[in-house]
Amino acid sequence: HVQLVESGGGLVQPGESLRLSCVASGYTYRRACMGWFRQAPGKEREGVAAISAGGGITPSADSVKGRFSISRDNARNTVYLQMNSLKPEDTAMYYCAADVPCAVVGLAAYEYEYWGQGTQVTVS
Repeated sequence: HVQLVESGGGLVQPGESLRLSCVASGYTYRRACMGWFRQAPGKEREGVAAISAGGGITPSADSVKGRFSISRDNARNTVYLQMNSLKPEDTAMYYCAADVPCAVVGLAAYEYEYWGQGTQVTVS
């Protein structure tokens, strides 16, 4: 039973930072690509950042380059999304996702089989 649990969301002002965490269980975490996605009301789900099983490949969306970074701690089965210089347009529900075993380190939602319940980020 694969489970992904996100945390770290909240309400912040523009320019501030947040760090999201996603703890995984139920599968061999270190074999998985992990991704962060977001979805704002009325918009499609958008890939934000992803990370390969070993952590060496980390694609990200153009809209967050230079502001967001993804990392993982395989000892803790946890993936992080550090979000700096937050903008109102970053407001969305943020989801963690896993692709097991890792096939493509991508930002397309269809590449991921497992999803968390999401954590809300509001920048206002």
